[in-house]
Amino acid sequence: MLLYLRCQTGKHQHMPRQERTKSRTGIYHVMLRGINKQDIFEDDEDYLQMTVCLQGLTERYDENGVAVDPLCTVYSYCLMSNHIHLLVREQKEDISSVIKRLGVAYAYYFNKKYQRNGHLFQDRFRSEPVNIRWSTL
Repeated sequence: MLLYLRCQTGKHQHMPRQERTKSRTGIYHVMLRGINKQDIFEDDEDYLQMTVCLQGLTERYDENGVAVDPLCTVYSYCLMSNHIHLLVREQKEDISSVIKRLGVAYAYYFNKKYQRNGHLFQDRFRSEPVNIRWSTL
């Protein structure tokens, strides 16, 4: 259900969404779910393509093939049939930009492969800041 506010001009406005909680460590537990809880992986090739998309965030090269700074560090991931979990640290870009890149890249692949249009992921991604320190990080 959408909530509307009536402003003095008589127009309706959407309530602003809650700001994402910032992590002190730059590390987040990220969750992305398929729209309407639908599967986002139909076969093994789809799972593999998501790992390729993740690798594209962490292993990057310029036009001359020289390694450049990663956009993030992916510590772990869990790919379920209709959603994914990631443990990610921001580096070159903030978490929203990183997950947008990931979602757009994978949705482009998925929509082209299955000849579909529109959104693949439900709402904006969910994230929880990870504010503990591990000596291994």
